[in-house]
This record gives sequence, structure tokens and C-alpha cells, in this order.
Amino acid sequence: MKKATAAMKKSDSGEAEGGASPSQLIDARIEELGDWRGEVLARVRALIKQAEPEVVEEWKWRGVPVWERSGIICTGETYKSAVKLTFAKGASLQDPSGLFNSSLDGNTRRAIDFHEGDEIDEEALKVLVRAAAALNMSAKAAASRKKSSG
Repeated sequence: MKKATAAMKKSDSGEAEGGASPSQLIDARIEELGDWRGEVLARVRALIKQAEPEVVEEWKWRGVPVWERSGIICTGETYKSAVKLTFAKGASLQDPSGLFNSSLDGNTRRAIDFHEGDEIDEEALKVLVRAAAALNMSAKAAASRKKSSG
């Protein structure tokens, strides 16, 4: 017997089983939250798309919104008291505006915890998203060059 979460697995076509796309699942999550967390998740999602129009939305790990471009840019998890935007390679990014305020001890990831009533520095967030996408694309290009020269 399959677990209920199997209905959210992605197929090879990028559509979740049952016909819902990752974007539709993210829409549903935002609506399901119905409070400030949904508003924050919707706002950061819009900013990510503005910053990186080529971004691909995914739905992974039993219900985590993920934004990718040549690899994971960031994830958007929701908790009781925070919306956490975790940048997969955040430790490698410049953060001149000091947005990162969580997961600061790790060697790879960095996160931004948004709490109820927090202001979002929209321009700084877009700069961070663009930098994360550029880092992914440069890493992919370097791997491609290494592969073709080997």
C-alpha cells in the first residue's frame, strides 16, 4: 500500500502524480497557510521569479518548495514562527546586506529566517538570488569544460 505522500512525487515530466505541477503545489501551500507565513512565502517567491525569470519551481522532500537554476538556488520552508529561505550554496555567496541570519555555522548552506512583521529587503534578496543562480551556472559550466577536456 502506498503512503499518501506518494501522491506528491514528481514524475519525469516535472508534474506531480495526480496532475498537480510543482507550481500548483506551491500555490496550494501558500493558500493552505492562510496567514502571514503564506504572505511571506508568496512575496519571496515573487521576488525570486523577478530576480531570476528562468527559475524552475520544484516540490521536493515531501512538500518543500524549491527554486532551481542549474542547481538549487534556495528552498522555502514554513514553520510555526518563521519562513526559512535556505540557500543551498549560501556560504559561498557574498551577503553585503547581511540578510543571512540562520544556519551560519555550516560550510555550505545559509538561511534567512523571516518572522511575522519582518520587513523584506527586496533588492538585497534579489541580488542574493541572482548571485546564487550565477554561482550554479558557473559551477555547471566549469564541470562541463572539465568533462570535455578530459
